[in-house]
Amino acid sequence: MTYSSACLKPIAMSATLLTLTGCSLQGAPSFPLVGAYFPAWMMCAIIGILAAVGFRVAFLALGIDAILRFRLFTYVSLGVLMALLVWALVFGP
Repeated sequence: MTYSSACLKPIAMSATLLTLTGCSLQGAPSFPLVGAYFPAWMMCAIIGILAAVGFRVAFLALGIDAILRFRLFTYVSLGVLMALLVWALVFGP
């Protein structure tokens, strides 16, 4: 180990620790699910994806899908809206 690398190691560790000061122990909400802690955003994203697929199936069955101009944006928007709605209802203030 050279002198320069011996000096750089504490400086690098200090710089790394200083960048972590913004993190807190009470960060993203998490909850136990099947023995593991999952972040809430992952559950909301999965619900949003499932809702978008459900809207697609329902719109196909009702014949609404044929009159949509921007199908991809419509289903992505509906999925995001459902994910945000679940987030607000379950984890909101």
